Amino acid sequence: MKFLANENFPFSSVIKLRQLGYEVESISETLASVSDKVVLQNAVANRQVILTFDKDYGHLIFKEKFPSPTGVLFFRFNPSYPEESFDIFMKFFSKDITQIEGWFIVVEREMIRKRKL
Repeated sequence: MKFLANENFPFSSVIKLRQLGYEVESISETLASVSDKVVLQNAVANRQVILTFDKDYGHLIFKEKFPSPTGVLFFRFNPSYPEESFDIFMKFFSKDITQIEGWFIVVEREMIRKRKL
């Protein structure tokens, strides 16, 4: 499974995911300052799961009917430290990342909610 980290996803968390062997492209490195629509199109074309703190992807996918990426992890909290998104990812998905594919997942500190794409 491949991931695409939106610009608002902390780069220190991207690095930690890469160190564990996850394939993570960072928009900050490859397509800085592009629109959410371009990020979404890139994720769809490359079969990636979007990692983001931006709720607009739900609007684009469910309201505007843009094609869905492999999955979306929408982190819905303000990180208290840069690696918190990594720590929360590991808390919920370290044992089975296959549960991400095909879902729009709202990730909070203590729970996740899933909606089928």
